[in-house]
Amino acid sequence: MDIKKITTAEDLEKAFSIRKKVFVEEQKVPVEEEIDGFDVLDGDCEHVLLTDDHGAVGTGRVRLVDGYGKIQRVAILIEARKNGYGKVIITKLEQLAAARGAKKAKLDAQVHAIGFYEKLGYTVQSEVFMDAGIEHVLMTKEL
Repeated sequence: MDIKKITTAEDLEKAFSIRKKVFVEEQKVPVEEEIDGFDVLDGDCEHVLLTDDHGAVGTGRVRLVDGYGKIQRVAILIEARKNGYGKVIITKLEQLAAARGAKKAKLDAQVHAIGFYEKLGYTVQSEVFMDAGIEHVLMTKEL
């Protein structure tokens, strides 16, 4: 298993492919909501790609928002879940945010994933809200 910051268009396309499979196909998020203006190289976001023996299987991105490292678009292919890859992706994104000066991280967690994020030190900061037709809560963590 390897995780790296995305620096090439080829790797960014691999990340988009994972996100489309997870969010658009599996969770039925409209593609126009999934891919946005932050999905570029050398922009405000830093993207990561996780690979294993089967190739690219996970991704996520982080950007600075109001002093927080805002973690977004964390996705792992269904066949690669339950291997601890989510923790690896979150840890890498937190490291990238901290390197850019963030003292805290925040994310909009799907309700079914609250327990996962709590195990990583995040706490719920909001009531449930809808995003792309899916229930979410705001969660934060000190870095």
